[in-house]
Amino acid sequence: MEVLHNGFTLELSQDAFPLSTDSMALAGFVRMPKNARVLDLGSGCGTIGLLLCANDPSCQVTGVELDPAAHEMAMHNAQANHISSRLTSICENISNIPNLIQSGAMTTVVCNPPYFSGGPAAKLTLARRDDLCDMNTLMKAAAWALQYGGDLFLVHRPERLAELFSCASAHKLEPKRLQLLRHTATGPVSLVLVQCRKGAKPGLLWEEEFLFDTEGNSSAYRNLLYHL
Repeated sequence: MEVLHNGFTLELSQDAFPLSTDSMALAGFVRMPKNARVLDLGSGCGTIGLLLCANDPSCQVTGVELDPAAHEMAMHNAQANHISSRLTSICENISNIPNLIQSGAMTTVVCNPPYFSGGPAAKLTLARRDDLCDMNTLMKAAAWALQYGGDLFLVHRPERLAELFSCASAHKLEPKRLQLLRHTATGPVSLVLVQCRKGAKPGLLWEEEFLFDTEGNSSAYRNLLYHL
């Protein structure tokens, strides 16, 4: 069991990823309006939803997750944290979003997607392969669910950034904020975090953060992220 901030806890199913930097970074990157209606695409055991609910007691989060075991654990986590009225999970493929969510119903969409392309011979776990959650499917689902002016927040690998921007723009999701995250202050970029706004005009804010300084000390950004 992972202990989160504000008294929240997280339990993970047997094959689920442990609580990771990308989840913590994404939750810290998200900016939500009050009483936000959030859709978490590929929500797993409810990690991002729990972190957002811990950050903001007014938000409502609906997760969509294909894996039944992860979906069941998300429901368990909601109950264990006494937020079943605020955090729910639907066991479905995100390609079916138009049949699950009313168009324009969400103020906010979040996603920690699979980073790697898969195939019949791929040995990566399903949660790390994008054959059932490719970039176009993700952007199409987000664009459907978001209200005009609503925001999509996601984390990805830097080598996929050009593809991400191109696909987002094709679905009228304009990149508005980009954060480059390095493990160390002088190291290469390891993750990118992107905020895209539905129907917005061009204009991009650029941020850079790192987790550890050159001497291995935790940065102010990491301390804030992990509530240290």
